[in-house]
Amino acid sequence: MRFKEALSGPGLAAIAEFKRRSPSMGDIRPDARIENVVRAYSENGASAISVLVDERFAGTIADLAAARATTGVPLLAKGFFSTEEQLLELRRAGADAALLILRDLDDATTARLMAYAETIELDTLVEAHDEAELDRAHYLGAGVIGINARDLSTFQIDRAAQLALVAGATADVVVAESAIHSRAQGAAAELAGADAVLVGTSLMQAPDPGAKLRDLVSRPLVKVCGLTRQDVDAAVEAGADMTGFIFAENSPRRAPAVLSVPDTVLSVAVFVGEPEERGADLVQVYPSAEGKVRGRHATMLRGEKPVALVWDQPWDEVDPDHWDSVPSEGRVMLAGKLGPDNVRAAIDAVHPWAVDAASRLESAPGIKDHDKVRAFVQEAR
Repeated sequence: MRFKEALSGPGLAAIAEFKRRSPSMGDIRPDARIENVVRAYSENGASAISVLVDERFAGTIADLAAARATTGVPLLAKGFFSTEEQLLELRRAGADAALLILRDLDDATTARLMAYAETIELDTLVEAHDEAELDRAHYLGAGVIGINARDLSTFQIDRAAQLALVAGATADVVVAESAIHSRAQGAAAELAGADAVLVGTSLMQAPDPGAKLRDLVSRPLVKVCGLTRQDVDAAVEAGADMTGFIFAENSPRRAPAVLSVPDTVLSVAVFVGEPEERGADLVQVYPSAEGKVRGRHATMLRGEKPVALVWDQPWDEVDPDHWDSVPSEGRVMLAGKLGPDNVRAAIDAVHPWAVDAASRLESAPGIKDHDKVRAFVQEAR
């Protein structure tokens, strides 16, 4: 399978990266054996594997050849390439794709390398880190565009700028690169429009890189909603990917504000009727319903763009056919009386993108039972 094709399936694909060190961090895993790490990536959900072949990352072309001998998963060669001879060497060593960094290449050189790569059946990942470079990638007709959150001149991370560029990219495949450490950060890239994420440092730093990869790409995501106070910390510590803050006027779980959460977790502001700007990462909007706090099903928005459907069912009622009504296409978050005792059955039946719970995790309206929160997240994960 070609590199581009491997990243083009449904859901969020992962390019798992092997590197022993980085210029910004120094040694990460200097004694890592590429055969062991690549095998772990292959067995735990990698759609493709990136191999650093540059000495600044303690990599060599021999690492690429060793990876090729270990796995059939498509391989991306990463380094600073500027000649046809380098691309041919990569292809002969087993690469399925090569990185082309627009910061270091002019348009004529990039176009020439892209054309040559096609003649040797080598895909290219054309990397941009600002709007001007993204415009260049579009002009060059790049089929796979990588958006790097890290400025290679300063090594600074700007995740918000990256997501804005991802949202504006129009390639066949868009890859969000750098500084992804959690499932929520991967999901943020996915909801912005990324088809894949490239993850390296967080995997190589983990005691078990394969297990870390499996966790990053696993679904469903888990949302704990109706948070009003210090229960946010309990939800984050339990492993929740999303924290929900309700702003419906008549809700006993109305939050004072979108409370602070770490950048490894997504915040969601929940409204009935018209949404307001509250500074959350995402917005969840329910329709109004006469005589009730809200209607049943909701839409999740990133900015003004719908990105998921919240399917709110009475899961605690006896109804053997209620699974059948859940849409089978698109991103679906299950909600409605989910708790530790029934969330696993819901996941097994529907295979949703995310699950959401609020009232059944409480000791009183708006006050979470931390044991129930932990149990819910554990069952869902």
